[in-house]
Amino acid sequence: MSDLNSIKSDASKRMQKCVDTLKTELMKLRTGRANAALLDHVRVDYYGSEVPVSQAASVTVEDSRTISITAWDKSMVGAIEKAILTSDLGLTPNTAGTTIRIVMPPLTEERRRELTKVVRHEAETARVAVRNVRRDANQAIKDLEKAKTIGADDVKRGETEIQKLTDQFVAKIDEAAAAKEKELLSM
Repeated sequence: MSDLNSIKSDASKRMQKCVDTLKTELMKLRTGRANAALLDHVRVDYYGSEVPVSQAASVTVEDSRTISITAWDKSMVGAIEKAILTSDLGLTPNTAGTTIRIVMPPLTEERRRELTKVVRHEAETARVAVRNVRRDANQAIKDLEKAKTIGADDVKRGETEIQKLTDQFVAKIDEAAAAKEKELLSM
């Protein structure tokens, strides 16, 4: 029975990672609203090593449409500015001394629709990942049955519990995707 519990626990942890990864990917999507997490995947050359902007500067949200970046070292301003310009975010930084400001342009209706499609694609990718975890867990349960460590009743109960877990995590994925779509379309 403890084998079933460990399979269920492992599946739960792996499914949670799928949801967390989805949320991270959704934060990268640019909405018209300022969000410091938007720059998390932008990397800058900081004295020979590639680091996120947040490790080379202070990143704050001034208001709903403006992100402010204050470089810790004045010589880094140009590198941070270049990293933002070359990123796939399509943002234009404005520099004044050691402070870089990014004003979020409003999204066009067409761009919102494109971003909604991206959200749906990311959500489907996460659902597939959760289903893959379910498949692995069910296979592990069947392997226990083949090894004669559990009976047919335990297999059925284990598979039912794994399916319940799968349903819970798919619901979390759907919630996250719906919230992001609502955020995109409400501005």
